[in-house]
Amino acid sequence: MGAFDGLKRCPALALVSVLILALAACAPTETIDQPPSPSAPAIDVPTSDQAEHAQWRAEALDWRERRYARLIEPFGWLSLVALEPLKAGRWSVGSDKENHFNVSSGPVHWGDLVVLEDRVWFDPAAVSGMHLDGEPIDSGFDGEIELQAITDGDPTAIEAGTVQIHLLPRAGQPVLRIRDHQSPTRTEFAGLDYFEFDPDWRITARWVPNAPGQTLLVANVLGELVNEPNPGMAEFEVNGQTAGLQAVLNSDGDQLFFILADRTSGRETYGLGRFLYSDLPKNGQVVLDFNRSYNPPCAFTAYSTCPLPPPENRLDLRIEAGELAYQ
Repeated sequence: MGAFDGLKRCPALALVSVLILALAACAPTETIDQPPSPSAPAIDVPTSDQAEHAQWRAEALDWRERRYARLIEPFGWLSLVALEPLKAGRWSVGSDKENHFNVSSGPVHWGDLVVLEDRVWFDPAAVSGMHLDGEPIDSGFDGEIELQAITDGDPTAIEAGTVQIHLLPRAGQPVLRIRDHQSPTRTEFAGLDYFEFDPDWRITARWVPNAPGQTLLVANVLGELVNEPNPGMAEFEVNGQTAGLQAVLNSDGDQLFFILADRTSGRETYGLGRFLYSDLPKNGQVVLDFNRSYNPPCAFTAYSTCPLPPPENRLDLRIEAGELAYQ
């Protein structure tokens, strides 16, 4: 019997077969048990806030690197080894212990400091290996060098070997500052530690200006009181609490300088407070990035003259950002 003989005998069966064949021809070519095509992988697109926070963090880390580099400069803060008030008279300087001011290197007798009231001259006794503001003192040099203190520019610096001397201005009595780039404070420096960067501690504060000419009384570690130009206050909120920091102007007048203490002072951070700079106010606002708050030089050496936080800037809150206490 042929394949189609049964169909010829049963017309109904033939009709069903035709319908089945027609439906099969119209069926889709992709079967239901075929695995679906893979979807494109999800792309994690950073939000604008995430991108901004990443930029802030990168800027703060770059600032930390530059701070560290400044701190460890050969004659930076870590090189300080003496801070000596100068009385009227003639005072010898040199590496011999018989000098009034004994230094660690250079000629046995560098020369003499001649002090008259608030003016000081250096009278060289040796020129070999001696430098004045980075330039060799010529063998033909004849006369005394009047030393200028730190005012609007760099002070007059005398150097020999690993040591540098210069003046620090003080009303009525000049002060001799001695630096040595081989000081253990510098050569054994252990580095800096910080709180983790936190974008929430980069705060846009309201600027509250003061009347022109207003000053802020600031004490330093020597017990001296100085009236600093006080252009205004930065006011901000932390956890629903309003706080404010009185600003003084930096020496160039192009930045605000804040001397502050908070509830971490003497615990996680340096006990005599921290420093913070910001740009000048813009549109009534000041950006305070507490991730860049840092320790004053007094945290590393006993021979600096750091200003102390005024009462107005002692905050009743914890600022868990910026530089930690030096260990």
